[in-house]
Amino acid sequence: MAADEHEPDPAGIPSAATPYRPVVLGIDAAGPDDSVIEFAFEEAARRETGLRVIHAWNLPPYFVYGLSADAQLHDEIDRQQAAVLADALRPWRRKYPNVEVSEETPSGSPGIRLVDASREASLVVVGRRVRRSPLGAHIGPVTHTVLHHAAAPVAVVAHN
Repeated sequence: MAADEHEPDPAGIPSAATPYRPVVLGIDAAGPDDSVIEFAFEEAARRETGLRVIHAWNLPPYFVYGLSADAQLHDEIDRQQAAVLADALRPWRRKYPNVEVSEETPSGSPGIRLVDASREASLVVVGRRVRRSPLGAHIGPVTHTVLHHAAAPVAVVAHN
């Protein structure tokens, strides 16, 4: 229902007369694709709403055992991930100054983080690398999870 993409009215019912909920963008900040980011910014601008950018990350398996003993390691990796995301979004913030952007770099499953965020979104944007081989999966595990479990409409942007 299109009204579900909007904020609830004073009675708590989503209404096309209220502003859109934010657009959520799931991004791999280490290898971002411009077409995916541009699509998300364009949708946020068109809807006159904010853009919530989520770059979730998992620790490599060899770090997990030492993490419980060293919380500073987790904090340092989180700061590094946040810096990578900020760098990836900097030119887009300049190109779309009217789009309010929030950046999140939680640890954990990217798919689960995006599904959780979809509950408060008007649209979830994810990418999909173009696969030339006719064999095998043509979407990755994050896109697969979001397509099957998101509570909001999902836009999958194909890219190289």
